[in-house]
Amino acid sequence: MLTYDLSKTDGAKYLKLYELIKKDITGGVIAAGEKLPSRRSFANNLGVSTVTVDNAYDQLLQEGYIYSLPKRGYFVEKINRITAPSSKLTGKAGGDKKEKLNIQGNSMFDPNPPVVYFDFSSNRPELSNFPFSVWARINRSVIADKSEELLKVSYSTGISDLRMAIARHLSSFRGMDVSPEQIVVGAGTEYLYGLIIKLLGKDKKYCLENPGYKKIRQVYDMEGIDYGFADLDDEGLSIRDLVRNKADVAHISPTHHFPTGVTTPITRRYELLHWAGAEDGRYIIEDDYDSEFRLRGTPIPTLQSIDNAEKVIYMNTFSKSLTSTIRISYMVLPPHLAAKFYEEFSFLSCTVSTFDQYTLAQFIAGGHFEKHINRMRIKYSKKRDKVLEIIEAILGEPGEGGYEIEENDSGLHFILKLNTKYSDSELEQRLLKKNIKISAVSDFYHGTKLENIGKFIFDYSNINLDKLPEALRILKKAASI
Repeated sequence: MLTYDLSKTDGAKYLKLYELIKKDITGGVIAAGEKLPSRRSFANNLGVSTVTVDNAYDQLLQEGYIYSLPKRGYFVEKINRITAPSSKLTGKAGGDKKEKLNIQGNSMFDPNPPVVYFDFSSNRPELSNFPFSVWARINRSVIADKSEELLKVSYSTGISDLRMAIARHLSSFRGMDVSPEQIVVGAGTEYLYGLIIKLLGKDKKYCLENPGYKKIRQVYDMEGIDYGFADLDDEGLSIRDLVRNKADVAHISPTHHFPTGVTTPITRRYELLHWAGAEDGRYIIEDDYDSEFRLRGTPIPTLQSIDNAEKVIYMNTFSKSLTSTIRISYMVLPPHLAAKFYEEFSFLSCTVSTFDQYTLAQFIAGGHFEKHINRMRIKYSKKRDKVLEIIEAILGEPGEGGYEIEENDSGLHFILKLNTKYSDSELEQRLLKKNIKISAVSDFYHGTKLENIGKFIFDYSNINLDKLPEALRILKKAASI
């Protein structure tokens, strides 16, 4: 029987238990295929509640460290580890450049869009969620206290205050040990994609997720980049397709893939890192765009946090967590790429206004961003439950009402699978005639479009609960379910 001492644990005991079991699994103390103790016997042995064990097991299960078999229990997953340096990198962007680096400082546009009564797939946050009062107060403070700094041109990577605030946030929220010198701030992820291409060189072969976010492909088209596509299975990007494409760079969203919602488990994450580490010049771009909104358990650890070989470029944005009109994104470069960035791109100016940078820096440093995220998680969790309740009231129970719900408790959308005789595009057009907009997963496939998947994106972040029942009735009739 596994034994751990949780008597002196500060904070949630299930998190401590989860960390201890994960450490033993990754360290080989608990062997692959080994059965874990039953929840009740384990709880009795540790002197904790079964809820503590349940939550720890659930987090391990979600991350892919363990798997369950009906009526048999929980077992340890086989994890392929990558060969990596034995010690964790210090996060300094190049040893002999230490002094140098310590610097302060969806669809195509339609000019005549149809009038839409209801949009099932809109991913814009509700305007009422933005913390206007706090933001306005910080604005006034920045003007009063930073008047001289506001008139200075921001350095290419962004002001030091913001990069330091982001680094601390990533440490506390995502378990990432990074230096502010590794962080580059920019106006939107599209701009940062362009910087990555210039940084890595245009001779690289990229591989994109299929299905996937089309704007990424459009950026690479604009830059004249050679790229291919890798299909997704239940665990994320296919390693076989990466090899088939002879790719140098994999562009992925492992925490909550758009549009499928797939979360890549730890085994596949190590396989991806092993692929990247097998040859020099290979990298992984990890897009973590809505990781803050995991509605159950703790956020899934990032690829960057388990990468000891400097292979992962981490990217995130504040567009989803705050508002899409705040065009502030950032990336975390591996130390050797950060050194190269300072050497080759220091002549650039940051594309985000200094005013916005100082405001966001104080918003994060003052604890307001964390409070906002916690508040939004609670609100979205309640909203999700209400949405599912309305769906069941209008369409019937899942499986019996001609539909299924596919979700994994991450992000702000799930997949509505409809058992309908119409193709995806036919149903989209039937609904659009009723001023109802919905987007099919098949719309995001690259190349040959798969017409009859019957899976549709249901984004509830900005959904109007008052209009939802009527919209669902129209959907039910249009789909003939």
